[in-house]
Amino acid sequence: MPNNRRRLVGRVSSAKMDKTIVVKVDVAKRHPVYDKVLHETRKYYAHDEANQAQEGDLVQIVESRPTSRLKRWALESILEKRDAANMTITVADAVEDGSN
Repeated sequence: MPNNRRRLVGRVSSAKMDKTIVVKVDVAKRHPVYDKVLHETRKYYAHDEANQAQEGDLVQIVESRPTSRLKRWALESILEKRDAANMTITVADAVEDGSN
């Protein structure tokens, strides 16, 4: 039996809920009349059973049966973990920059 479920790749924008992540997926579409490339971002709620995905991770989600009112996707795999060293800015760095 073939597996016809849709799969999307996106970045985790929030992992604050229990067993739920919010994934933002960027899509580039071409305008039918003006032929300009338009970028669209969509937000999907996905089920993360083990709470293994963190904010900033690149993940693949797969279409699934409805788990709750908003969740219709499930985490399939984590493609790239975030680099925590480059994502965080300490308070000392902000003070040195002069942004008081």
